[in-house]
Amino acid sequence: MAAAFIADPSLLSTLLPSPGVRRALSPQERRLQLQRKPLLLPAASPCAPFPCSCAAGTLDPEPADENTISSSSTKSEGKEGGRDRRRVVRIAWEKLVRWSRSWRSKAKSDVLERTKKVVVLGGGSFGTAMAAHLASRKAEMEVMMLVRDGDVCQAINETHFNCKYFPEYKLSENIVATTSSKDALVGADFCLHAVPVQFSTSFLQGISQHVDANLPFISLSKGLELNTLRTMSQIIPHALRNPRQPFIVLSGPSFAIELMRKMPTAMVVASKDKKLANAAQQLLASPNLRISSSSDVTGVEIAGALKNVLAIAAGIVEGMDLGNNCMAALVAQGCSEIRWLATKMGAKPTTLTGLSGSGDIMLTCFVNLSRNRTVGLRLGSGEKLDDILGSMNQVAEGVSTAGAVIALAQKYHVKMPVLTAVARIIDNELTPKKAVLELMSLPQVEEV
Repeated sequence: MAAAFIADPSLLSTLLPSPGVRRALSPQERRLQLQRKPLLLPAASPCAPFPCSCAAGTLDPEPADENTISSSSTKSEGKEGGRDRRRVVRIAWEKLVRWSRSWRSKAKSDVLERTKKVVVLGGGSFGTAMAAHLASRKAEMEVMMLVRDGDVCQAINETHFNCKYFPEYKLSENIVATTSSKDALVGADFCLHAVPVQFSTSFLQGISQHVDANLPFISLSKGLELNTLRTMSQIIPHALRNPRQPFIVLSGPSFAIELMRKMPTAMVVASKDKKLANAAQQLLASPNLRISSSSDVTGVEIAGALKNVLAIAAGIVEGMDLGNNCMAALVAQGCSEIRWLATKMGAKPTTLTGLSGSGDIMLTCFVNLSRNRTVGLRLGSGEKLDDILGSMNQVAEGVSTAGAVIALAQKYHVKMPVLTAVARIIDNELTPKKAVLELMSLPQVEEV
């Protein structure tokens, strides 16, 4: 029947409207048009094949595979998410840079501008490195080093080399050495104290008559005085007989050789006088030396002193080849012991996780350049302490500090197993192997 409708033009003419005046269709013709309409659509081209229903859009296409859709969607979202994350990171970095530039533009540098002379007490490696750093800050500033070795003094003045500690690094011409405390201290604006802790009292007493009562002391020395348990913030005013002597402590992860090489370094200055800490910050900060400030003198000093003892313990573990697990456990325990004692003495916990705490501990315990770690390593390898110290040309402060640390712990009723073991080994009353066995046999307690 459908074929007849398509083939017979007379029937089509009754169903398709003419281009002229349209006549009214009878009810029978309307019913017939509605019934045949789907078959009449291709009739305009009788020779054309019947189109596919899906191609004509009369049927929905087959749905794509769900995994394909999910994968495509995930990739698209991943790309968009990656772009968003990169944008967030870029904006955060740009804000940080703008803040840094704004801060630097407002930062005062008048302290450096008006400083004409700085004296460094001590001609060891760190004192020399800090003298070199200061001299590079301002060519017109005189940096005078007070040394006790005449040969070192002559070499610095004539050849501009510290022949004993840094024979390969030429010093700036504005560094001058002297063996005269009077010449060194006269007219000084700042004094950097780099004399080992155990010799500081007698040294300072010997030069006290030449020290101006208002001369700010920046202490570079780390440790505790063996007999008195004093820190440098107590030793300096006591030895100079001036309780009001301006004092700043400088500490943090800093090897002298890397300062000499101008490698990026970060340290902290601490003083109870905020203006004094800011002045030291202005004096010392440079593109290669970042200086933070703090008011927690106790925390900075105690962390600096005790980390030397912990470094000996770390060296012992290395010397005995006890492995990385043991090293991590030992240093973590040592950090806890330092925190227990320092906070009992009034230190801020945040100080102990900063540059002078965790930063200095990591450097001293894990890097071979550390003198105290080297002592421990050789002790762990079976060498005698006297032989080790006799072969060294620099002081390992942790050796003399260990006994003082334990006395201080007893004073504040703090148990310090690891650092006590180090003190016993140094006193030759306990072997490294026995110490390890004893520490591993301690009660299993809750971590605090």
